[in-house]
Amino acid sequence: MTETLKIVIPMAGWGTRMRPHTWSKPKPLVSVAGKTSLEHLLDMFASLPDPARAEYVFIVGSGLGEQQIPAFIKEKYPNMKAHFVVQSEMKGQSHAISLARDFLRGAMIVCFSDTLMDADFSLLADEQADSVAWVMPVEDPRRFGVAEVGSNGWVTRFIEKPQTLENNLVVVGCYYFKSAETLLAAIDEQMKRGIMLKDEYFLTDTISIMIERGAKVRTEKIQTWLDTGTIEATLDTNKLLLERRSANKVKSEKRKGVEIIAPSFVHPSAKIKNSVIGPYASIGADCRIENSRIADSILEAGCEIKAAGLVRSLIGRQAKVQGRGEAQNMSLNIGDNSVVTI
Repeated sequence: MTETLKIVIPMAGWGTRMRPHTWSKPKPLVSVAGKTSLEHLLDMFASLPDPARAEYVFIVGSGLGEQQIPAFIKEKYPNMKAHFVVQSEMKGQSHAISLARDFLRGAMIVCFSDTLMDADFSLLADEQADSVAWVMPVEDPRRFGVAEVGSNGWVTRFIEKPQTLENNLVVVGCYYFKSAETLLAAIDEQMKRGIMLKDEYFLTDTISIMIERGAKVRTEKIQTWLDTGTIEATLDTNKLLLERRSANKVKSEKRKGVEIIAPSFVHPSAKIKNSVIGPYASIGADCRIENSRIADSILEAGCEIKAAGLVRSLIGRQAKVQGRGEAQNMSLNIGDNSVVTI
């Protein structure tokens, strides 16, 4: 790769399936297993052939994304070479990428912000294909897009929401392109032809145009694909990440009226009294928990929980919950700065 590898992360969606949390912050800044989902995503690129040289292009929405994502990156990753592009109209994935064309030359990766996977990007050091689409076999692919692969091993086309089950190679939302210029030319052709679905330009249609023009596109299978696009999916991902990565290596223990059941994440600044935490609990910075039991839940920074039994709950930043005792289990989904009294 002569040009610096560009990593494009589109994240301009409204995040409607993650409300109420996305009323006050963009979806990639929702916490899961002790970090924001954006931090987990960026961790994936540590396996790049030369990660320190990569340039990042974040495509954010106007409003919360435009306000919060650049500040977050500058605070958490001060040495990252990052560019920010605003997509103010929701015209789809290809449209978002086209807005970033001033920063795109040579090899690039496109990875959508709610895609967490176990990919090994070191393979790109010797990649010969024009494009690579990461895929995972699933039992029922009908809710997703799939890659159709010919007998020669190259992708022949992509199919959105197939009606049958025999092709189960679901596209997970991460792609490599050897030439950004080739991709952008295909996007221009897609827009010229007006190839849209529900008034949006999809990247799989762009790649199909590249294939028409002779591009060689292959798939790369993965075994783990974690989704943070909905509340339930985020809680499931929290559980799996705690199991696999042991976020802060908390072991089951009892101390001064507090029991922590692994796997869990407890930020060092959290204050906990007379409570049981875990399993599968993520407790953010500066949380205060008293006389409560928290399991299979995410508490973002600054929460105050008193006399509550929480299970399968996602509690936003600085939210307060006053319950009636830990024996009464509740499942809550409340946004930042909310106050709930049972």
